[in-house]
Amino acid sequence: MIKILCVGKIKENYLKELISDYEKRIRKYHDIEIIEVKDEDSLEKEKRNLQKYILEKDYVITLEILGKKMTSEEFSKKIEQTFIENSNITFVIGSSLGLHEEIKKRSNFALSFSDFTFPHGLFRGILLEQIYRAFKIMNHETYHK
Repeated sequence: MIKILCVGKIKENYLKELISDYEKRIRKYHDIEIIEVKDEDSLEKEKRNLQKYILEKDYVITLEILGKKMTSEEFSKKIEQTFIENSNITFVIGSSLGLHEEIKKRSNFALSFSDFTFPHGLFRGILLEQIYRAFKIMNHETYHK
């Protein structure tokens, strides 16, 4: 199972459509669930909301500006290797406040897509597209390039 834990809801229809499209594409390869938690006024509250959905057995990948940068091929390999030993990968996208230190400590892997700051909804779409791309690469299917 792939879980995407996100702080905040998507309001823009064009982003909802983008996210829905890639979610459907990914389902051809793997189960996926997107869980939205409330955007709060403190990292402490957001931490509690996120922790409800992070299981002991989950391999947690936090999305952090200071995380490791990877190519699409490296990301694909990371997902493939992680699924050998773990049945659940949980990606955590924080809010504009960032992520609480306890969530970062629970993380098995900190991943960065860029030094840029992206709008939350757009970044969710980018993450889903890269997960989809990773499955296409794993399965030696055309799409990548």
